[in-house]
Amino acid sequence: MKEEGKKSVTKLKFKRLMRKKWLYPALYLSVAALVLVGVFWYQQGASDLEDQIAEQPDSKVQDEFLTADNEKDTVPVMEHQENLEMPVADEKAASIVTKFYDYDASEQDQESALVLYNNKYYQSEGVDITREDGEAFEVTAALSGTVTEVKEDPLYGNVIEITHDENISTVYASLEDVDVLAGSDVAQGEVLGSAGRNSFGQASGVHVHFEVRSDGQPVNPEEFFGQPMSKIIENAGEEVQKEEEAPAEEPQEDSEEPSEGTEQSSDDAEQSTDEELNTDEDPAGSEDEEQSPDEDSASSISTTQT
Repeated sequence: MKEEGKKSVTKLKFKRLMRKKWLYPALYLSVAALVLVGVFWYQQGASDLEDQIAEQPDSKVQDEFLTADNEKDTVPVMEHQENLEMPVADEKAASIVTKFYDYDASEQDQESALVLYNNKYYQSEGVDITREDGEAFEVTAALSGTVTEVKEDPLYGNVIEITHDENISTVYASLEDVDVLAGSDVAQGEVLGSAGRNSFGQASGVHVHFEVRSDGQPVNPEEFFGQPMSKIIENAGEEVQKEEEAPAEEPQEDSEEPSEGTEQSSDDAEQSTDEELNTDEDPAGSEDEEQSPDEDSASSISTTQT
C-alpha cells in the first residue's frame, strides 16, 4: 500500500510540473544552447586544423596534395604528336606529280615514280609536289624540328634538311629561295622558302621534292600524310622485323678441290676480265660526262657533292 501511495504522489507531482508555463520554454532554450555549443565546437575544430596546416607547409599532408596536383597538371609532351603535313601552304591547290617508288605498288604507280635524267631512269625516294597552275608557291615545314643542313646542290637546287624526334628527318629540295638558316628551330607550317626548278626533275617543272626518312631510310610520304610520327616509327619497326624474319639464302655446298685445269681456267678468266676493263677505259670521254646521281636512287641528296 505504501508503494502505491508513493507512485500516485510521483505522478501527481509530474502532472503539476507539466502544467507549469515556464517548462516548455526552458526545454527549448536548453536544446538550442546544446545545438549552439555543438556548432561552435565544430567551427573551432576546423579553424584549428587550418592553422596547423598553415603553420606546417612542409607537412606530409600538404606534400601529398601538391604531388597529386602536379601529377594532374604534368602531361608528357609525346602524348600530343604532330601529324605529318604536306610541305605546302595551300594543300588544295597542290598535287603530286612524281610518286615514291614502292616495290609493292602497282605497275602504274611504279612508272609514275621513275625519273628520266640523262637518258636513264631513276627510282624516286620522295614525292614531287607542284601547283595545278604551275606557278611558284611557298614551301612549309611538314613537322616541327631543327634545320640541320642548308645547301645548294648542282642537281637538286637548294636543299633543306630538318631533323625531328625519334630519328625522323625531312628533306626539301628544288627550292628557288631559302628563308631559314642551319641550326634554327622551325615550327610546323613555317615557311622554309619557295618552290623552283632543278636539273634532275626538269619534267616536274616548278616543284618541291619532299622526302621523309626514318633512321636514314626513305619511307613513302603519301602513306603518312595526316598521321603522327609514331606511325612512321611503327612502320620502320615492321620493316626491320620483316627483314629479320626473312629466310636467309642457303649457302652453296663447297665443291671438291679444283683440278689443275680448273685453276688454269680461272686464271684465264681473270686475265680476260682485266683486258676488258682496260679496253673499256676512256679517260677523255669520262671528263665530258654530265654529273649523275646514284643509279639506284632518284634522290641521293645527302651524298651529292655540294
